[in-house]
Amino acid sequence: MRFSFGLVMIVGAALATVPSHAQTFDPNFPVCMHVYSGANGGGGEWYDCSFASLPQCRATASGRAATCDLNPYYPVNAPPPRLRRGRTG
Repeated sequence: MRFSFGLVMIVGAALATVPSHAQTFDPNFPVCMHVYSGANGGGGEWYDCSFASLPQCRATASGRAATCDLNPYYPVNAPPPRLRRGRTG
């Protein structure tokens, strides 16, 4: 019983120390640039969500290992749903 309790505590401590990732996309801008730095550039990739339009992002990404994408978390101005009115009668 002691062994299993100790094992549970060790596994729980190991899982608690795993770093968590922050939200990748900033919901304040409609366009994000996905930058690939690769293994030679220091490793990793990141998103820069600070662009107001696709042409602006593409101009910045020109000549770099990067692509521009629409921000999936940007709130789109969608029309409100129509209200359904029941028939009386």
